[in-house]
Amino acid sequence: MSNAPASAARISVREQARAARAAARKLALLSNDERNSVLLAVARKTEESSQRILYANAEDCHLAEESVRNGALSSATFARLRVTEKTITEMIQRLEEVARLEDPIGKRLATTELDESLILYKESCPLGVVAVVFESRPDAVPQVSALAFKSGNAILLKGGAEAAKTNEVLVGLWHEALHEFARVPEAAVTLLQSRADVMELLTLKREVDLIVPRGGKEFVEYISENSKVAVLGHGEGICHVYVDRAADLAKAEAIALDAKMQYPAACNSMETLLVHTNVAPEFLPRVVKRLKDASVELRGCERTRAILQDSAVKPATEKDWTTEYSDLILSIRVVDSLDAALEHIAEYGSLHTESIVTEDAAAAQRFLNEVDAAGVYHNVSTRFADGYRYGLGSEVGISNSKLHARGPMGMEDLTTYKYKLIGDGHIVATYSRGERTLRPRRIS
Repeated sequence: MSNAPASAARISVREQARAARAAARKLALLSNDERNSVLLAVARKTEESSQRILYANAEDCHLAEESVRNGALSSATFARLRVTEKTITEMIQRLEEVARLEDPIGKRLATTELDESLILYKESCPLGVVAVVFESRPDAVPQVSALAFKSGNAILLKGGAEAAKTNEVLVGLWHEALHEFARVPEAAVTLLQSRADVMELLTLKREVDLIVPRGGKEFVEYISENSKVAVLGHGEGICHVYVDRAADLAKAEAIALDAKMQYPAACNSMETLLVHTNVAPEFLPRVVKRLKDASVELRGCERTRAILQDSAVKPATEKDWTTEYSDLILSIRVVDSLDAALEHIAEYGSLHTESIVTEDAAAAQRFLNEVDAAGVYHNVSTRFADGYRYGLGSEVGISNSKLHARGPMGMEDLTTYKYKLIGDGHIVATYSRGERTLRPRRIS
């Protein structure tokens, strides 16, 4: 199933972006019910087409296996590539969940009376055209497309070559669904085809409002450094779990295992386990046994290795503290205090997600207040850093930035706002001459 009309392959990325811009103007005029109907139609098409999706993904995976063998594709990337029946069920659920969310467009954010009969409104509106460039993970297609569509934005998608067939089918399902709705242009969801398309995309500052790169650190940095379009990078995840001296060790064990093993390829999986020296002799042997049983490769500081007396635990290097493994690899460090844990996270964390396990309320509060990250948790696995789990329906990505959006980016992060000023013949000259005075009064 082709993802676009045959002519799309012969037109430039700029022309496709302009078509998306025209589509975005129409999307912004759709009612919430109309947008929801489209999302539910895509969910239905996805359910009806599960075998097509699985077949295309099997082809992608078969081709990717050789790249894994020769080292061109990491095992973590390959894990994100695979689509199962469970993955398809989750795709459908997330489309339906986004359809149930409140309309993010046209929200009145503030109302200010500037003078008699002169009212200033601040209202939410779509960004316009959003481009998402992502590696592997074909399930990103329905997730980000749903959030963009619900928030009235057109979307340009560029996936990795390793998922080309799966992505084509998934975007094709959107186009099949859109054919049922005369008011919705097909250009609302567009799949770009080649790596060269990305280079052209980065120059389109008049046609594209935002680029969201999802991938490894080097990939995100390259996009950010070479783009003339605003970029909101999908964040690198060097996430920590700190097991405090006052931790419930049963809770700590469950949280640490979940944070590392539940889905190690995710950006919110734990990469470094920090353990207070008071509990390390009891805690480390029990958790390490479970980790080793799950084939997790372990790298520890000198104190960790001295406690474990296990040659299978490799010496941790400075590089380990700064590495996002996205794999079954874990670094472990024993620290003397909460302060030491905070210092380690400040030095090596990526501002993504950090968690403390403790029954000491004061220690927990210090951690929550002092750690600088998009997500700071107490007695919770870092794997909860996810738009779907936050009730956002899904996510466009996870931002480590402090501007515009931070943490899991939902549909509201794909909106901006405009000011609407309503008057009755008001002119500035009247106020400049002192005949009238502005007296701003916030109404709501």
